[in-house]
Parts: sequence; C-alpha cells; structure tokens
Amino acid sequence: MDIVGNGFIASHLEAIADRHPDTVAFAAGVSSTQCVAPEEYAREMALLRATVTECLRTSRRLLYFSTASAEMYGAAHCRGREDDRPAMRSPYGRHKATVESYLESTPGLDYLVVRMAHLVGPGQPSHQLVPTLASQVGFGEARLHRGAHRDLIAVTDAVEIVDSLLGTAARRDVVNVATGVPVPIEQIVAYLEHRLDVAARWRYVMVATDYPISVDKLRRLVPRMARFGFGPTYYQRAIDSYLDAPVAIRPGAGDPSRRPV
Repeated sequence: MDIVGNGFIASHLEAIADRHPDTVAFAAGVSSTQCVAPEEYAREMALLRATVTECLRTSRRLLYFSTASAEMYGAAHCRGREDDRPAMRSPYGRHKATVESYLESTPGLDYLVVRMAHLVGPGQPSHQLVPTLASQVGFGEARLHRGAHRDLIAVTDAVEIVDSLLGTAARRDVVNVATGVPVPIEQIVAYLEHRLDVAARWRYVMVATDYPISVDKLRRLVPRMARFGFGPTYYQRAIDSYLDAPVAIRPGAGDPSRRPV
C-alpha cells in the first residue's frame, strides 16, 4: 500500500501497508469539520485528482477516507445508510459528498470509500472530538450539545476493519466503519472526568442534531467484527487508547478548544 499523507490515519495505516500492494490510500487533506477555507478543499481535490490519475495508470485501487459524522447523516431524511442522500450541512460535508460523487463518476477507477465514525487513539489531532473534550475537562469546563450521541472507535480497530474490507469483494463501494453503538455525550465526559480525576463544569450550549450510523453493510462484509467487542462500554477502551498514549492531552497542557461537542 502506498499512503498519501502523513497524519493521524496515515501513520496507523503503516501497520497494514505491506498487505495491500495493489492499493493507494488517500489519507491527506482537510481533517476538521470546522474548516471553511475554500483553498484547503481545493488543495485536497487537486492532490486527489493526481492520485486518481496515477491509480488509473497503474490499475491500482484507491482507498478514500470519508465521514460518517453529522456532515453526512445529520438530516431528517438520513437513516445512516450508505445509500442515503448526504446531508451536506457544511463546507466539509459538501466537500466529502463531492469527492464521493467524483470517484463514482470516474470510469474504470477501482475504489473503496470508508466513512469513518469518530476515531480515537494515539497521535490524534487536538481539534478532534476526544482530544477536545479531554482538554476541556482538564481545564474544568466541558461544553456539550444536549442530546448528542457519538460513535467512538479506536483507530487500531478501525484500521483492522479496513484491512479486512480490502480483502473482500467491496469494489467501487462505500462502507461505514463504526461500532454501531452511539454513546451519550454525558457518558463520554463522565468517563474522561473519571480517568483525568477532574470534576468539570458541564455547560450545555445548544440542542444536538443527532444522527444514526448503520453498520449493516459492514457486518455483512466483515462478519468477524463481532470479535472487537463493540458494546455499551467499548467507548471506554477507545478513550483509554488515547489517554494512555504518550501524546495524550493532560490537564493543564495547552489551551482547551472552546467549540462544543
């Protein structure tokens, strides 16, 4: 596997790179749902087009990382299924939908799009969900969307699932990679308080737009996903994988992000 990018997901893909020499993993570009800068999306699209051209030239499969967040499924018509019409709630969501349409409309391109739930683990960027919450809890105040649920999956487990997907007949396809267990945001914050030994003030800032993520297709393609133990308390193991890593945020380290989650 050739890996385009050098960030969070790219670094963890190295563990399976030698197993998929026919695949080019595109793990570069915009990683924040809050990004509104058109030039950032244009830069990613230009790199993606060049990567697609190379995949077509060498007859290799493209692995693209999309999103299973509210930007994709946070609309009333969405059921969390891969064949839903994307919600496109933001520039980030519109960009992901545009990329998926581009790949689908490219003749002869062998590709797999994985729509990822909230990844958690070592080396995670500070702007993502669990690092943001850990930082807020560490500084004594967590800002929450009332009624929010989040599907957390350890990045190492997600990569193992992707490894299995690349060995299936999933071609020119889109698959959600998630646990299928949405966790109330309050449980996530409470567990972070427990682990960090901090009692933070909870500040609700708005009512969440909740959204489902279906894992029906994933279960059909990867029956062995049952071995990961996805269930009501799995999210704690995912959080532990971040907090127990050397790069985990600790109370008092840096400024907390102030965005609600």
